[in-house]
Amino acid sequence: MTRHKQQGTDPASCTQCAPPPQDRVVEQPHKKALINRVRRIEGQVGGVMNMIENDRYCVDILTQISAVKSALDGVAIQILSSHAKGCVRKAVQEDGGEETMEELLGIIRKLIR
Repeated sequence: MTRHKQQGTDPASCTQCAPPPQDRVVEQPHKKALINRVRRIEGQVGGVMNMIENDRYCVDILTQISAVKSALDGVAIQILSSHAKGCVRKAVQEDGGEETMEELLGIIRKLIR
């Protein structure tokens, strides 16, 4: 797999996507911060499991589950934003980006369900 370097000046945009779907590799901007956020979410999920094992009050467990979902949504929005500013912008500039725009809309549909 080939890593593509960022083309543009926007540090928040991801690098270009490689065309073949099975070979897409994107060097995420702020990778360390994203990894730290996901690790915190892992801890929250572990906390939910402990709450269930310890027979905690249902509403407390549901509150924690809601917090986990919100945290994951935040990570998704950050990645979506960098994808739009990087991969999608590049595709639109190069060839109109019809296929990339459809892919973007598809993932947005999945995220808002």
